[in-house]
Amino acid sequence: MNTEMHDSFHARNELEEKLMATQEGQMNGEAFMDYLMDTQVFMPVKDSIGIEGFTGSDKAIPLTLNSEDDIEVLILFTSPERARDFVQAYPGYAGGLLAEFSWILQRTGSGIGISINPNWPVGMDLEPDMVQQLKVHQGP
Repeated sequence: MNTEMHDSFHARNELEEKLMATQEGQMNGEAFMDYLMDTQVFMPVKDSIGIEGFTGSDKAIPLTLNSEDDIEVLILFTSPERARDFVQAYPGYAGGLLAEFSWILQRTGSGIGISINPNWPVGMDLEPDMVQQLKVHQGP
């Protein structure tokens, strides 16, 4: 893999360090997924109340987009800072939740993919079947 893409990307947390290591082949994909399960990610949400960026999780609507294949994709980031530029294109999604990936995974419906850090050189896309496999593997 071309490591030049990482020249402008500096890891800001442990999750980003491990994601980079996985993309560069220095960390096993399965080991990364085990790590990811217990790690917090940032989920941009549209809040029906919208009190200055504060989000009531029971009313939060996560940011999802449709892929070219018409698959619904849940958008996640490794930190709120990574989401800032991306969410500007989606009014109302300035707020968000920091939550464990496993918690988000269990609340993800079938047929939905996940994209972590879209538009960044260090990120990951999970197809809907992979999301379902992770849910089954993790259990309730």
